[in-house]
Amino acid sequence: MRCPFCAFESSQVKDSRPTEDNTAIRRRRQCDGCGARFTTFERVQLREITVVKSDGTRETFDRSKIDQSVALASRKRGIPQERLDQLVSGIQRQIETLGESEVQAKAIGEMVMEGLRALDSVAYIRFASVYRDFTDAKDFEEFASTVRDAGKN
Repeated sequence: MRCPFCAFESSQVKDSRPTEDNTAIRRRRQCDGCGARFTTFERVQLREITVVKSDGTRETFDRSKIDQSVALASRKRGIPQERLDQLVSGIQRQIETLGESEVQAKAIGEMVMEGLRALDSVAYIRFASVYRDFTDAKDFEEFASTVRDAGKN
């Protein structure tokens, strides 16, 4: 494993343990070059999945993109990291169990929207504002009113 600090090619595993939701192995490593410590995560990947974007381009599925989007949408909301990790793991499992080698980016976006809707309405609206490309305050108002109306049912 390459060191993220000095790019040395070798490191030693100092500690390994499963994550809270048992979907990954957390490894504490120490660089043999500079001695810095860092953490890596090992996850099961059932198959290679390609994401088809709206413009037709294809790229390999990258869980970290969902992690970043969810983290950004839920920033300063007080949602425990464990809940966010469970959300992202659940989305990844849904994608992997579809049985398809290609999945539309739109389908992934909708999965994230549904997960955030159940988790936190503000994070849901934040994600939707980027995902649905809100252009002005009116878009926020209309979307927020649908969220508010859905909460009354």
